[in-house]
Amino acid sequence: MAAKVLNVALIGNPNSGKTSLFNQLTGLNQKVGNFPGVTVDKKTGTLLLANGSRVNVLDLPGTYSLYAKSSDEQVVTDILTDPDNKDFPDVLVVTVDASNLKRNLLLLSQVIDLGIPTILALNMVDLAERMGKGVLADSLAAAYAIPVVAINARKGEGIHRLKEALAAPVRPRPRPFLDINEIAGPALSTAINNSKVSPYLKLHQLLAANQVAEDKAQSLQTRDTTLRYGKINRIVQKAEKPTNQKGLKVYTDRIDKVLTHKVWGYLIFIAILFVIFQAIFTLASWPMDLIDNYVSSFSNWLGQVLPPGVLTSLLKDGIVPGVGGVMIFIPQIAILFAFIALLEESGYMSRVVFLMDKIMRKVGLNGKSVVPLISGVACAIPAIMATRNIENLKERLITIFVTPLISCSARLPVYTILIALVIPDETVLGFLTLQGLVLLALYLLGFGAALITAWLLQRVIKTRERSFLIMELPTYKRPRWKNVGLIIVEKVRTFTFEAGKIIVAISIVLWVLASYGPGDAMEQAEAKVQESFAGQSYTRQEFDNKLAAYKLEHSYAAMLGKGLEPIIRPLGYDWKIGIALVTSFAAREVFVGTMATLYSIQSGADDEATIKSKMKNEINPRTGLPVFTLPVGLSLMVFYAFAMQCMSTLAVVYRETKGWKWPLLQTLYMSGLAYVVAYLVFTGFS
Repeated sequence: MAAKVLNVALIGNPNSGKTSLFNQLTGLNQKVGNFPGVTVDKKTGTLLLANGSRVNVLDLPGTYSLYAKSSDEQVVTDILTDPDNKDFPDVLVVTVDASNLKRNLLLLSQVIDLGIPTILALNMVDLAERMGKGVLADSLAAAYAIPVVAINARKGEGIHRLKEALAAPVRPRPRPFLDINEIAGPALSTAINNSKVSPYLKLHQLLAANQVAEDKAQSLQTRDTTLRYGKINRIVQKAEKPTNQKGLKVYTDRIDKVLTHKVWGYLIFIAILFVIFQAIFTLASWPMDLIDNYVSSFSNWLGQVLPPGVLTSLLKDGIVPGVGGVMIFIPQIAILFAFIALLEESGYMSRVVFLMDKIMRKVGLNGKSVVPLISGVACAIPAIMATRNIENLKERLITIFVTPLISCSARLPVYTILIALVIPDETVLGFLTLQGLVLLALYLLGFGAALITAWLLQRVIKTRERSFLIMELPTYKRPRWKNVGLIIVEKVRTFTFEAGKIIVAISIVLWVLASYGPGDAMEQAEAKVQESFAGQSYTRQEFDNKLAAYKLEHSYAAMLGKGLEPIIRPLGYDWKIGIALVTSFAAREVFVGTMATLYSIQSGADDEATIKSKMKNEINPRTGLPVFTLPVGLSLMVFYAFAMQCMSTLAVVYRETKGWKWPLLQTLYMSGLAYVVAYLVFTGFS
């Protein structure tokens, strides 16, 4: 027995605490992939029981019923109705929200009739009691004839009892919860009852194979659900024991009257956004300066301790400045995700979805579209994948199309470095920073562009489908600081290492392109620079700086950038910015690393200036003015706000829409919009 590997799947309604339970069981022993053939996330982990048994844990997507309405739910149904599926579990753990017992028990009644050994994890019992609904676990165990374990997944309470239940033999329910003859009727009952598998499992297999007419299938689903709720109502009446504690519901309702108010709700949401973007600048400034100075000092130290040569130059002028261009923004990324985690943990994010549904409807979307749009603040890739829960095809396509317009965390390094260069560090009204207001304006600009684009698309894409927002508002909860901390660490680590791999690769390529040139230009560089100093006195530092600048000017990178310059000059950009625009198509945040690499190569061997100071001191030889003026900086900001500059996003759009039509239209539209708006901003402020 000790050597047996037990395959356990966690299943439950959304917001039932299933993912918290998964984290409690598996800890750091997790990995994320995709279910075969689909883009739905597959989270797996392992744990060891006290008896030495190893358990593989699969976190199935949240679902309300085995009658799937979205691709996430379809994955669950496909796995649980196919015993030959490699993800088919030995044991199911069904998480149930005790404060919303009736709705959660429908899924439980369905899965136990599939014949799979099942354990009920009764979660949020304390929450139910505070809402005036005590729940008797023994009553549920008797009604369903399966093990029932009361837990608190957020705090980790009862997890040891759940592990003990997994270590003991778990058998299928001895009798069906619902008689299959009541559901199927005489015509289907004979075929179903002659099957070697569970009758309810056979019914789902027939439905999956389209062996039941569509109108008949709808009738079966309706009858099944109605009959189950009839029995569930009687079970809940016995299992729920009213308590005198109704303060939580009253407390939640009172807060919702303010936070979801048709006027105050929006004002509070905007105020929260103000706080977030003000904090991104004010709280992160000191650690950002520290990292910036450290990276600069480290690069200079490498030049002093390592022997001169190609490898030293690559490390000092290529890799270190490029990676440093991302590391400097870790404090701001951490602050952004900290606020997002707090909003999600507290339950406020669901109120935002509810609040924004009215606006979404006016542009052809619905409240479900808000989840991908808000998720897009972190990253467009998981945000686009989150559109799978939108049943209406038109709304799903529009949401996919506009989501990349929402400013993601990869744009944050570009915004903040440009804002620091061209926007004065001044306060407005005595307590708001001008830089924070500009950052907020950029995020609102992206959100506004997404809504306008959606409004236009709803008039282009024709469909008769209608959809409705059906969701629950969870009770307000105190954020678990451990969970917030884990989210921050995970997101920062993902951002740093995922971006880091791209930046290291591009930094090496850029260093090669910027260090070598056609013909014998590099060999003649010293002679040409000496000629330029003819009859003048100069220091070694001045000579090295001019030599580095000359080599960069005659490199392959310069050829690439200067080839683009006629196209981007109307926007106020020079050829070096042109190179950054090209490289940042791999990932937007590469812009800063590219500029850091180019200016490190240009500035000579011993320059200790930080990335920001190098960019600030750069002079445009054609105009004699700084490269990064207010018009140029604002033009670049709006260009990055709108441009499609992420190959990974294009790849996931291709995968989700199953073709190149939408990715290509998206790229053409966003690139054209970025160019036109950037041109208008540059000319308007010049």
